[in-house]
Amino acid sequence: MNASNPIPETTLLFERLSPHRSLSPKGFAIVMGILGLASFILGVAFLMMGAWPVFGFLGLDVLLVWLAFRSNYRSAKAFEEILVTPVRLVWRRVSARGEAREDTMNPRWVRLDTTSDELSGVTRVALTERRVTRVIGGFLPPMSKEKLAKSLAQALAAAKR
Repeated sequence: MNASNPIPETTLLFERLSPHRSLSPKGFAIVMGILGLASFILGVAFLMMGAWPVFGFLGLDVLLVWLAFRSNYRSAKAFEEILVTPVRLVWRRVSARGEAREDTMNPRWVRLDTTSDELSGVTRVALTERRVTRVIGGFLPPMSKEKLAKSLAQALAAAKR
């Protein structure tokens, strides 16, 4: 429903896309605990042999792994939303920093473009309207992109009827 049209719109498709993370926060804590403990024990062994710089480098390794995971989890906050109704298609992308970009398109004028590879399947899903192309779900694996492309194609076909 919008201000110019008081009649509620029928939602043909709503998708919220977000990057998949296979390691839960609990799993992350376990991995970091094991890595930290192993590095500490190994570092103490090297320290007792007189190779004291190794202790510091092992600690640095744990810190770098922690920073890499933190960066990975921060980027997982990004998401995209796609709403298709008979009269509009709204695509909204929110970055990991919270910066949002939203485009509203007419679903009758939108073309769905997909790029496929024989080995991996659908590698790119894009929406094109008036020579402007928006790549959708770039962070998704090929199987999810294929599913997204099928559901978008069905919703766009329904909107064009």
